Amino acid sequence: MMQFGEAFDKVARVVGLGYPGGPKVDKLAKEGQPNITLPKTHFENLDFSFSGIKTAVINLHHKNPEINKADLCASFEKTITEILMENIKKAIEQTKVKTVALAGGVSANIYIRNEVLKLESEGIKVYMPDLKLCTDNAAMIASSGYYNFIAGKRDSMDLNAIPNLKL
Repeated sequence: MMQFGEAFDKVARVVGLGYPGGPKVDKLAKEGQPNITLPKTHFENLDFSFSGIKTAVINLHHKNPEINKADLCASFEKTITEILMENIKKAIEQTKVKTVALAGGVSANIYIRNEVLKLESEGIKVYMPDLKLCTDNAAMIASSGYYNFIAGKRDSMDLNAIPNLKL
């Protein structure tokens, strides 16, 4: 879910953790308490929107730069995981599937992994790769880089991440 990872990247950037955001938010969240209430968007369908939670984190941080960043990250991680789990459970109800697969860079988040694994107690089979395989589309990015290199395209060392870049 590109939106998911982009939300982690945005929160990490706002609180000064840098890129990539997922592992940095996950690490700092372990030091905090999820004691900050953040908004959750609810849809009748299975769509996701993280603009509200991202805006809330930005506003909280700008209004109070001394806010406990570990608590903010823990609260963000918990809230965004609740959104994910609500949608997974709705999808299970609607489709009657008994299997869930978690993949991509965000699947390396320990809190998310643990919450998804709880589905097994409800009779849902959960598949997720080993942590070492939970990369952020690394093979696709490496392949694109290879073909750009062969074509003579070079970028400087100040190249920044572009979440929606067309490859």
